[in-house]
Amino acid sequence: MPNETLKRILCVEDEADIQAIVRIALEAVGGFELMVCGSGHDALRDAPTYEPDLILLDVMMPKLDGPATLVELRKQPSLKNTPIVFMTAKVQTHEVEQYRKMGAADVIAKPFDPMTLSDTLRGIWNNVP
Repeated sequence: MPNETLKRILCVEDEADIQAIVRIALEAVGGFELMVCGSGHDALRDAPTYEPDLILLDVMMPKLDGPATLVELRKQPSLKNTPIVFMTAKVQTHEVEQYRKMGAADVIAKPFDPMTLSDTLRGIWNNVP
């Protein structure tokens, strides 16, 4: 479990409707500080200066998808240990195993419940080694 309290979350999601739902779920309901990036490229640019405690990363995005974004984020020294949680509708057992082998802390299935997203992320955070 990390020594710090989960405060700052970076959400990487290309769909505006889901960005809005995540913003309500994490800022208004969960009380987190949130930055939203609309692409993997935006995340690579903004994440090092934002210094998130946790990254919520969409799997299916145009150009640079979630798995490729994870690989690139891990190359940045300040982000190499930041927990990354994938959000995806692709949650077959073999897909989830693949995401975890890539280094994802966990996987949240879409659609998700906005009223429980904050608690789900706190639970994941508390189980990160």
